[in-house]
Amino acid sequence: MARTGSGSESTVAGSVRDYLIWSIFNLTYMNFCCFGLVALVFSVKSRDRKVMEDLEGARYFAAKARIFNIATAVLSVIIFLVFIALLAAGMFQMAKTVQLQPKYKLFGRG
Repeated sequence: MARTGSGSESTVAGSVRDYLIWSIFNLTYMNFCCFGLVALVFSVKSRDRKVMEDLEGARYFAAKARIFNIATAVLSVIIFLVFIALLAAGMFQMAKTVQLQPKYKLFGRG
């Protein structure tokens, strides 16, 4: 098996992270405003550039994928926490409303 190029070039190419697994996770579970899809596209582009040995392009697209993955994760967690807070506030309001309603009497007696 013949090797072309030095071993350090393949090590450098392997060190560029493309965040593909994180992008797939965000697309599947935390897809806020399709940011997960955008992150996945940039991750795939980064991996393609890495295969073509364009390290500068791979780093550029990996940085974009990382930014969109962080934005997706943060915004999805914020939306989830807001939803839980609104749900809790609605439950407290419902309990208060039920407590203040007059009790109905059966058949008008008593």
